[in-house]
Amino acid sequence: MRKITVSIIMALVAMTSVAVTPIKGVDRNNLDPNTRPGENFYQYACGGWKANNPLDPQYARFGTFDQLAENSRNQVKEIITTLGTNNPRGSIKQKVGDLYALGMDSVRLNKEGMAPLKAGIDQLKALTRDQLMAAIANQHTGIGSPFFNSTVMADLKDSNTNMMYLMQGGIGMGDRDYYLENDANTVKVRNAYVNYIQQLFQLIGYKKGNAKKAAQRVMNIETALARVAMTREETRDYSKLYNVMSMNQLRTNYPNINWSQYFAGLNISELDKVCVFQPKSLAKVNEMMKTLKDEEVKEYLIFKYVDAASPYLSDAFADANFDMYSRAMSGKQVKMPRWKHSLDVPNTMLGEAVGQLYVEKYFPADSKKKMQQLVDNLKRALGEHIATLSWMSPKTKVNALVKLNSFTVKIGYPDKWRDYSSLDIDPSKSYWENVMNACRFQAAYEYGQLGKPVDKERWFMTPQTVNAYYEPSSNEICFPAGILQAPYFDPNADEASNYGAIGVVIGHEMTHGFDDQGRNFDQNGNMVDWWTAEDAAKFQELADKLGAQYSAEIVADDVHANGTFTMGENIADHGGLRVAYSAFKKTEQGKGDKAIDGFTPDQRFFLSYANVWAANITKEEMLRRTKVDPHSLGVNRVNVAIRNLEEFFNAFNIQPGMKMWRDPADRVIIW
Repeated sequence: MRKITVSIIMALVAMTSVAVTPIKGVDRNNLDPNTRPGENFYQYACGGWKANNPLDPQYARFGTFDQLAENSRNQVKEIITTLGTNNPRGSIKQKVGDLYALGMDSVRLNKEGMAPLKAGIDQLKALTRDQLMAAIANQHTGIGSPFFNSTVMADLKDSNTNMMYLMQGGIGMGDRDYYLENDANTVKVRNAYVNYIQQLFQLIGYKKGNAKKAAQRVMNIETALARVAMTREETRDYSKLYNVMSMNQLRTNYPNINWSQYFAGLNISELDKVCVFQPKSLAKVNEMMKTLKDEEVKEYLIFKYVDAASPYLSDAFADANFDMYSRAMSGKQVKMPRWKHSLDVPNTMLGEAVGQLYVEKYFPADSKKKMQQLVDNLKRALGEHIATLSWMSPKTKVNALVKLNSFTVKIGYPDKWRDYSSLDIDPSKSYWENVMNACRFQAAYEYGQLGKPVDKERWFMTPQTVNAYYEPSSNEICFPAGILQAPYFDPNADEASNYGAIGVVIGHEMTHGFDDQGRNFDQNGNMVDWWTAEDAAKFQELADKLGAQYSAEIVADDVHANGTFTMGENIADHGGLRVAYSAFKKTEQGKGDKAIDGFTPDQRFFLSYANVWAANITKEEMLRRTKVDPHSLGVNRVNVAIRNLEEFFNAFNIQPGMKMWRDPADRVIIW
């Protein structure tokens, strides 16, 4: 590959102040002319964007990804706000329009106060011990996850059959470390959580002293559940999660839990087996069902109920919720405008109904066609990578290629749409009552999959979602219409810009099929060990080496990134980059060296990739994401990942002694 001289690199930096004609793709305004690519490539590529987009206090993180999500949100707003509230009862327009209008009616919400909660709270206060599991099941129908959680999805070892799963839950802060660690930020968040619990109890009428005692009892329960919860790293090991039990075994192992009552509460009558993801956690719940006092159980369930409802109530409740989960945990300073919160409810709870309207207006057919071409090119490139891997044996290569060629690809929107006819949205009822109806509608749909074949045509994201996914149980990759917009995808941009952005996203999702979790599933989506022992050992050695690169990075203060927890996403970023680059080099632009706006094709590819992760973020949010998010921070998704690619060093003439340099012996190539 052609080397680029130091003098050219310096000229590129100097030229950033020269006026240029705006073009599609890489934008010079995103660059920081005061930073050299070899010192900090993320800052060089994204520093201008960060300076031009200071963090709005309504966000804890805002980047190009969020910019695209905001664009999608505004598009959805244009659709929903034109629906009005005088549509035929039972129509999709009526349900979406009325649900949005209920969220916007702050006068009514503040007038109602806690009234929408009263019936539910009274029921919980009157709860007897023999009604406990029915009450827990009632919240598990989309409201909350007290004590544990449950869901229905494909059997990990039989991808055509749905199975009931029981898993750890019951903790409100999202991760066990918030309850167990004692660094300054964690203690601050934990104290804020206790105050929040107390505040909610006071808002529903408890006197301050009683509210304080109730908050401590709730915290004791959640802390006990946190102590036995699996770590983030442990939950990545499917072999530890797949614990199938017959109903007799379930009742024998956890006799203090009334399973008949629980499953009846979920409207499940026939069940022969379940999979318990975290037996140790469920054993603790079984113990609690015997040892907790009635008052403790009631207070815990009341808090879980009020906590779930708080975003959909008066300002007092919504503000308390914001102060805890957004301000204390993430560092947000102000609430988003009411319309955004109100819009997100129908956009999520009637997602495909809104999505059907969305794609009709905003997703052109030619985008789907071009995206399919990109996917095909990336598949060929990944296949070539697999065929030439030096660390993988021929036998495993064959299995890997079979899996790759068995991918199901979903682009834009589903071929069949969800039916929302049985969901009732009644504007005469409170906002919270209607939200509960929507939650229970979705929960009934999920639990209703039990006993049915797995729906292979189902989408797990709505078309307007700005994201993408790989689903191992169906061996599918999915790219909703929402992400197929600039700067990720622009039909009018050059190939380098598209391959560096959406191309890497495609490669990223494909590589998930072969990351530390996805590699455990075969071409049919079944959890099968299709690797030779030697190949598996070599893969793990490379994965550990890659993980160590990320774990060496400081997130904030003295907190390191967690390269083990983020392993799957890091492997996918790494593989996505390599595969997308290879596919790009087969294009006409990739084969040449013609500069556009002073950047070579290779430089434009890497700049486009970096710009995907341009963002400003609060320290609190960096620390929170390190605990709960399996994705690395944007700066590491750029600076750590690209330092394993020789092509990057060549493109920007990165030399030994520069901070971005990584010795060849320390680089990792997996896919």
